Amino acid sequence: MKILLKKATLINDKSVFHNKKVDILIENGLLSSIENNIDVVADHLINLEELYVSSGWFDPNISFGEPGFEERETLENGLLTAAKSGFTHVLLNPNTNPKTSTLADVNHLIQSTLSQTCKLHVSAVLSEKKYGEKMASLYDMHVAGAKAFGNFNETIINPNELKIALDYIQTFDGIIQSYPIDKKLCKNGQIHEGEICVKLGLNGIPSISESVPLARDIQILEYTQGKMHIPYVSTEKSVDLIRQAKKKGLNISCAVGVPHLLFTDKKLIDFDPNFKIIPPLRTDTDKNALREGLLDGTIDMITSLHQPINPELKDLDFVQSEPGSIGLEACFVVLQDKFPIEKIISFLTRGKKRFGIEDHNFKLNTPADLTLFTPKGNGILSDKNLSSTNKNCMFLDMPIKGKVYGCIRENKILLNA
Repeated sequence: MKILLKKATLINDKSVFHNKKVDILIENGLLSSIENNIDVVADHLINLEELYVSSGWFDPNISFGEPGFEERETLENGLLTAAKSGFTHVLLNPNTNPKTSTLADVNHLIQSTLSQTCKLHVSAVLSEKKYGEKMASLYDMHVAGAKAFGNFNETIINPNELKIALDYIQTFDGIIQSYPIDKKLCKNGQIHEGEICVKLGLNGIPSISESVPLARDIQILEYTQGKMHIPYVSTEKSVDLIRQAKKKGLNISCAVGVPHLLFTDKKLIDFDPNFKIIPPLRTDTDKNALREGLLDGTIDMITSLHQPINPELKDLDFVQSEPGSIGLEACFVVLQDKFPIEKIISFLTRGKKRFGIEDHNFKLNTPADLTLFTPKGNGILSDKNLSSTNKNCMFLDMPIKGKVYGCIRENKILLNA
């Protein structure tokens, strides 16, 4: 099968074609030719207005629902939504029922989604049963294809378990995900502990509930010399801790949620449950530190923090409402007013290497893995832009810039109508 992209501006600073308008030919799933003009008969001709193309995008922190919570999102529609949003790779969190804790669980997730344009990568739990009781079979799940191991939205309570895990995963170059949230420091917390929290009369989630467990985990990492990823940071102190750890040469990476680059806890003043997320939106000082950390490389990648919640759990009194917001559909189009296009593409692609996902950077005769988009055009994000089953989206009614056309992975094509 031949796929021909015409007059596409290529964005990839590792390619000699960076920022050049070219034709791209894909044959049998491989990048066959990149030239100023290619004149062949193709099975699929893609000639779109102001077309841009980059390496396929990656989101390292995605929740759907299936298995167990299909009312939130199915794997099929979740991956369709990701592909429509420009993502060719996502890392799925283990917050399912049952949790992803065995070789069979990992196999099922991977094998059942092979036909999708967006490739599903699996993050499995670190602990079996109740978090902290017993370490899961990490090596077996690694062999099955699991990319990382962690207890979703839970601090690894037992420090010795983290120490043993960081030692053990070095035998197969694994990676531990540590979620920095000490629930004893934020019992019944609803939003960031600060001025807005006091005004609204809500229990707070203090910054130290993130920085205290993060500092502990970094110390354990320094002792073991393993490999650790922090799925999200939200505070100025956390950015500083990561920066200092990297200066010491520790093998640590981290991500930041798009919401935390755009919003602060002031968005909670009207008790809108769509802005209730984990970690919580924090202060202007924190937001600015996160942006600075992302630009200077302290923060390695961004995530949409995509977490669909069905109305029965979301549309409740604010305190009872489940935290979470969908973000895949908005991820690209809400960032353009904040960062240059080359930076946004870097934020959306540079996390792949950390999880062993190859980025071929437009080398010929390598598998096609492309996102198609345009940075041109303005609009307002509405329900019509959302493909997710549930619409718990904090970005609704926001000004947006640009459009995602779709993506190509090998012989699989997904183009938005």
